[in-house]
Amino acid sequence: MDAFHTIPTTPYEDQKPGTSGLRKRVTDFKQPHYLENFVQSIFDTVRDFRGGKILLGGDGRYFNDEAVQIILRMSSANGVSEVILGKNAILSTPAASHLIRKYHLNGGLVLSASHNPAGQNGDFGVKLNLETGGPAPTSVTDAIFARSQTLSHYRIADGNIDTSRIGTQNLGDMRVTVVDPVEDFAEFMEELFDFSAIKALIESGFSIAFDAMSAVTGPYATEIFGNRLGVSHDQLYNTRPLPDFGGAHPDPNPVHANALFDRMFGPNPPDFGAASDGDGDRYIALGPHFYVSPSDCLAVIAANAHLAPGYKDGIKGIARSMPTGRAADNVAAHLNIPIYETPTGWKYFGNLMDAGRITICGEESASTSSDHIREKDGLWGVLMWLNIIAAKGESVEAIVRAHWRQFGRHYYTRHDYEEVDKASAESIIATLHGQLETLTGRSLQGETIEVADSFTYTDPVDGTVTKNQGLRVFFESGSRLVMRLSGTGTKGATLRIYLERYVGPEGDHDIDLAEATAGLAMIADTLTDLKQTLNRDAPSVIS
Repeated sequence: MDAFHTIPTTPYEDQKPGTSGLRKRVTDFKQPHYLENFVQSIFDTVRDFRGGKILLGGDGRYFNDEAVQIILRMSSANGVSEVILGKNAILSTPAASHLIRKYHLNGGLVLSASHNPAGQNGDFGVKLNLETGGPAPTSVTDAIFARSQTLSHYRIADGNIDTSRIGTQNLGDMRVTVVDPVEDFAEFMEELFDFSAIKALIESGFSIAFDAMSAVTGPYATEIFGNRLGVSHDQLYNTRPLPDFGGAHPDPNPVHANALFDRMFGPNPPDFGAASDGDGDRYIALGPHFYVSPSDCLAVIAANAHLAPGYKDGIKGIARSMPTGRAADNVAAHLNIPIYETPTGWKYFGNLMDAGRITICGEESASTSSDHIREKDGLWGVLMWLNIIAAKGESVEAIVRAHWRQFGRHYYTRHDYEEVDKASAESIIATLHGQLETLTGRSLQGETIEVADSFTYTDPVDGTVTKNQGLRVFFESGSRLVMRLSGTGTKGATLRIYLERYVGPEGDHDIDLAEATAGLAMIADTLTDLKQTLNRDAPSVIS
């Protein structure tokens, strides 16, 4: 091996990964030795990386190129034998998981802060995926954090890699293979979905609007939707990935994907609308003047997955995160398959997939996927919708309404209070937590509380227990209220309130969503004095 340098350093106290890796401001990552410390802690903890093969790439946000070169030099100095690198150092999170699994790698580093804003004053992130292609479990990320607190030096080599050149290069004794992940991922999607049927649908005049939000899915959408399925390129928007995502917030929800919503709810809308997020693992689906909530997306996809070739034999089970609406539970009961309720974080689905217990999984934060990889997959969700539409010959709205008539409707909404004072947010959680044991039987806004608890998850595969994952209040009517603090923000705290009201198959499925959940929102405020404590009149985002 060529010579490398051993650089003295001192620990940073704030390098504890959250549910999706370490996310901080770019200014944090650009502090002296900050990125290097965290990466060295990974190499010191995940011993299989030494002498092994790993994947590297990111969503193209600001600082991505610089970070990739640093990590390549550190990989060489730490004995990695080969790095598979996305062309131009850009790689969607779903494609990263696929490549790790396809090439039997020891894992990989995905540089992304997902749906968080980017740019010089934006966010950056580093996430570790293991050999399954899924995010590292808490036991591993805790060990990485522990190592970061005792670190005294890191190792780094000299050199540089041309990330734009497909093929093999060397950095010291380490091989770097630059690949085109778009072609590979598109071919994989063709194995799962009926591209002929979808293409025929498009050729029949079915129109779509897809917004890549100036993020990583742009090239993938151009290849899959444009080149392979025949969608006119003028129906694909913001397909060029930009380091600052065009100054926008790449989170596919009614607030940040407002241009798409304006198009879909305006005059002469397309037949189908969709958007994906910063790193390509989230999506939303819309019909003309009709928005499908992520919780309904999970349920509808689970009920109709058999229409796609890759799932023609049916599904084994469904998993959803605890805050996700319970619409999928009714589908699981109908199909006589298990439903699993997990903490928030895709890593909790990994054990269930590896054990063969589930096929379809999803979270309320605009994400649905399956066991084809071990990550969320936004384009997979969009293609599944197109496959279902092509097979049924019905509109988005007709498909969803038929689902409600069969299973009932779960009116569901999430209220996000972003960048609030952390102490105030924690105070609200503590206030509700202190009342849990006394809430049963209490009546508020016409609802009677059946039970309230703090969610604890016991992994059915390995028995791991995960506590304090959110506070739940169940009502006798079948409604539900959930509160939790999010781990994906980088400034202050994000308090999330989830409101869910169930109306059965014979009930009214056309109530205004805000009206349907207004009583639950008032209960949340009554129990915690929410608005006064946060000094906020309304949520930052309602989705």
